[in-house]
Amino acid sequence: MKIFPAIDIKDKKCVRLIKGDFENKTEYKTSPIDQAGKYKEHGFKNLHIVDLDGALTGKTVNLDIIKEIVSKYDLRIEIGGGVRSIDSIKQYINAGVEKVILGSGAIKNKEFLKEACKKYKNQIALGLDAKDGNLSVSGWKENLNIKTIDFLKEVNSYGVSRIIYTDINRDGMKNSPNFDETVKIAEVSNCPVVISGGVSSINDIKKAKELNNNKIEGIIIGKAIYDGDIKLDELAKEISA
Repeated sequence: MKIFPAIDIKDKKCVRLIKGDFENKTEYKTSPIDQAGKYKEHGFKNLHIVDLDGALTGKTVNLDIIKEIVSKYDLRIEIGGGVRSIDSIKQYINAGVEKVILGSGAIKNKEFLKEACKKYKNQIALGLDAKDGNLSVSGWKENLNIKTIDFLKEVNSYGVSRIIYTDINRDGMKNSPNFDETVKIAEVSNCPVVISGGVSSINDIKKAKELNNNKIEGIIIGKAIYDGDIKLDELAKEISA
């Protein structure tokens, strides 16, 4: 079970949103680069980064920060947020990230997803963000009325290397992830799935491990770290446990 501590970047700062709402954000004093350093010091090997400025603009706004994190720390990074072109993917891959997460751009344009998977084999992750079982895009402002599982079945053969499944109703709420729905996604998916949204305590990490599902690759933890609900020392013990 891979543990992905999270960094969300907005205006060069670490922030966390509630249910993806930009009006409902908390800013933290630690810079994204220092936060990545903390994770590295505690022995974490994987890192989940979202460029929220990129999500709003569709451009690789914080590429310089990503490059610095990659060059300073030996971490396997997955990065998402407004990646809507092959050129943006190329910039991130050239910067040294392990996987680029595609979301709205790929969901609205399946040909883009197919092309990206073909061009960057094993380097494309797909972010599926769901509200009440239906896919949401464009910073979760637009509900597509498409069942997440139905969409996954359509793109299952494209060669996506990782699914990141987020239950929007849980994100930033710290009331535990939607394990049941994530397991359903994992049963359909041709590639490993990462749990995202709602981690509240170390018990959620233990529960994820207890699922004992070899299709579930890992879990993302964000707000619970920043708010001190999960201590990094405590979380680090789960890396090798």
